[in-house]
Parts: sequence; structure tokens; C-alpha cells
Amino acid sequence: MSSNDDLGETRDLSGWRRKRRNFSLLVLAAGLLLFCAAAGTLYYVLRPATLRIAVGPGGSDDQKLVQALAQNFDLERRAVRLHPITTDGAVESLGLLGAGKADLAVGRGDLDMPANAETVAIVRKNFVVLWSPSGAPSKGSKRQPAPKIKTLDDLAGHRVGMIGKTPANVALLRVILSESGIAADKVAVTQFATNQIEELARDPNLDAFMAVGPLDSKITIDALAATARARGEPKFLPIDVSEAIAHRHPLYESEEIPGSIFNSKPAWPDDKIETVSVNHLIVARKALSETTVAELARQLFAVRHEIAKQVPGAAHIRKPDTDKDAELPVHRGAAAYIDGNERTFLDKYGDYFWFALLLLSALGSAWAWLSHFMKRDERQLNTLHRDKLTDLISRARVAETPEQLLVLQDEVDAMLRETLAAYDDGAIEEGDLSTFNLALGQFHHAVAERRMATNGSTPEPARLRAR
Repeated sequence: MSSNDDLGETRDLSGWRRKRRNFSLLVLAAGLLLFCAAAGTLYYVLRPATLRIAVGPGGSDDQKLVQALAQNFDLERRAVRLHPITTDGAVESLGLLGAGKADLAVGRGDLDMPANAETVAIVRKNFVVLWSPSGAPSKGSKRQPAPKIKTLDDLAGHRVGMIGKTPANVALLRVILSESGIAADKVAVTQFATNQIEELARDPNLDAFMAVGPLDSKITIDALAATARARGEPKFLPIDVSEAIAHRHPLYESEEIPGSIFNSKPAWPDDKIETVSVNHLIVARKALSETTVAELARQLFAVRHEIAKQVPGAAHIRKPDTDKDAELPVHRGAAAYIDGNERTFLDKYGDYFWFALLLLSALGSAWAWLSHFMKRDERQLNTLHRDKLTDLISRARVAETPEQLLVLQDEVDAMLRETLAAYDDGAIEEGDLSTFNLALGQFHHAVAERRMATNGSTPEPARLRAR
């Protein structure tokens, strides 16, 4: 093989190595891109979810509760965060939910719910409290006058003062009257805002009063106290048909108001009485992620007692009934958490992990095959080097001058460098290197023998002596 051929081979090999290095850089860049894409996907999956929750009116117990929850979730760096949207009331809140401008809303269960609304949690139970004044005793009389209205049947032809401007309270009273056999149109209703309790207590045209709220509601307790001061001790009116109402109107439940719950001395009421209740709810859009709602439910029930230190109403937060026949269905995410059927992280993303592992395994195998394929020329060249080295051994044994031996050694040195480079690149294995080393030893032995044979007739060149 001529020196020009050797030079061509070396140039070809150098060019191929440059191409292989460029390809390796390209593969590395692709790997980094894949890693960044995986990291970005993981961040997208695990980033906190912020849900818009509509609640109102401003300054109400509901608004204070949601604000406290939002602050707690932010401080604790929870997976789900809340962004409160203050509204004029529950009707507007539910309207925003139905329009897709809110993810969650707080409102009573008997309001006109959007078709896509599902329950996440019960904020509290609102109990109906009906009472009539017994009348203030006349001057000098110690005898307590008898109340004009003693039962619901006595309400016909009279006027009820109702606390709260929501039309849902009026609708609820009409249901109670109808189920009690009282013509609803025979009972007049006057509604008062929650900040008009004194006006309600002093209105002489009112013969009975109604409040709807939790049993520890300050509004209800203040209204009872105000009417007692202005009109005499309250006479509580039981709703004896509460079970029938609950059966025919599933949004309502039959409940009992315990004795002395509103006051102990005197006892208000003096004994337990039947009534109905309606749930105040946090509802979510049906399309909201199951995972997100399940996590929200977990957070709500985990922090409610802590939040109750700031907002006492948080202690009333309860889990809804996951019965599939419920009038207002529970969101599948909340139901999964409540029933203990929530999917774990591996359940939700296990398929993706297995797919990623299979993909990485396939990429690894492809890379190994590609690397082996790209190094085929180096392996072939190494085979040629061994064959050429065998030929050089024969040529060394018949060399006539030391200069010819030097030329042969230069060729062997070049082949040695390329062989070691191929070994470093992983193109050849240790066994191939050992084989080449065996042939190299034979070459040096042949050169040494030939050098001894030619030393007697021809002076050894300085370069050869340096070796």
C-alpha cells in the first residue's frame, strides 16, 4: 500500500470522526431538549392549581371564610390555591359559575343551581327558626301574656318578618306552609336586611319572625334577643311536617333544634323542636379536574379546625353525602376523596412512566446500535491495520537499509496512534487491541533482527541510533 493511500485513509478517518462528533453533539442536544420537555411537563403537572371562587356579599361570613382559606393555602404552599371573586350574593356567585367565569361558588343548595354545578363540600347547615312574640307585659303586671300565634296553623292572615333579602327564604317558607296545609298566599312576608334587626323587632305589623342560618348564627341570636326586648319572650313554632318536606323536597332535611341552644336563662327554646335545614355549599364546575377537586377537598377538611380559630364558621364544614341519588350530585373528585377511592400518583401517571421507561430503553438501544454502526469504518480500518502490520513484518525482514526500516516504523507508529484512538473511542475492544499488540511485538522483533543483520555493512543513521 502506497503512502498516498495511507494519507487518504487517514484523511477519510479524520473526516468520519468529525462527522461522528458532530452527530454526537446533535444527539446530546436532542437529549437535552427531551429532558427540558420532560421537566416542563412535570412542572405543568405538579404546579399549583389556582381556582376562582365566587363568594358574597363582601364582609359576610362566607366571604371571610373563603378569604381565610385562600390565605392559608397560599402560606402553606398547597397544591390548590383559591382566588376569591367578591359578588353581591350567592345568586350572582352561582351565575358566574354557570357562565364559566368562576371555577367554584358558595351558595345555598335550594337556589337555582347551574346545570354544570356539583358539590364539593358543605359549608354549613342553615336551620329554619320560626317564632312569634308573646307580647310585652302591661305595666304593673307580672304575668307573661300568651302569644297570639302558637303554631304554624295560626299564621294564616298574619305577617311574617323575615331576616335576609334572598328570595330563597320566601320560597322555603312557602314550601313549609304548603306542606303544613296552609295557603301560602294567606301569609304576608316582609323581608329585612341583616343589618335591620332593630327595625324588624320594633315593627308592630309583624306577628311572627323567621331566620335561616346555622344554630350559632349571631344574626339569629341577636334577632331573638331584639324581639324579646321589644315584643316579649319568643314562642318557637315547630315544623311538624319536616320529614314530609325532606321526603318530597330532597334539597331540604328534617332536623331538630336542641333546647337552650340560643339562650340558657331563660331557655330558648325550652325543649327540642322540629324544623328543616338546607345546606350551604361549595360547588364546582362538573368539568373541573377530578385530581384538582380531590386535592381541594383534602385541603378543606385538613385545615378547617385551624381556620376555625380565625373564622368560627369553618368548624361547620362537612363532607357531603356521596349517594348517587342525591338531588345535587357530588363532584367525582370530592367523592373519590370522601369514599377513599382517590387514585394515587402512580395510578394517575403510572402509564406515562412506563411509556417513558420503554421509550428511554428503545432510545438507548437505538443509540447503542447507531454508535456501533458509525464506528464500523474504524473497526474495518483496524482490521486493515493488522493485515498491513503483518505485511510490514515481512517487509522488515527483507529491508536492505536502516532507512527502509525507519520508513516502516513510521508507518507502524501512525497505525498505532490510530488504533489507540479507535480504542479510546470505543470502536474496538480490548481483545482487538491485544491482537494488534501481538502483531506489533512481532514487527519490533523482525526489525531488531534485521537491524542486527545490517549493522555490520552499513553505518546506523543517527535517527535509528536514537531509537
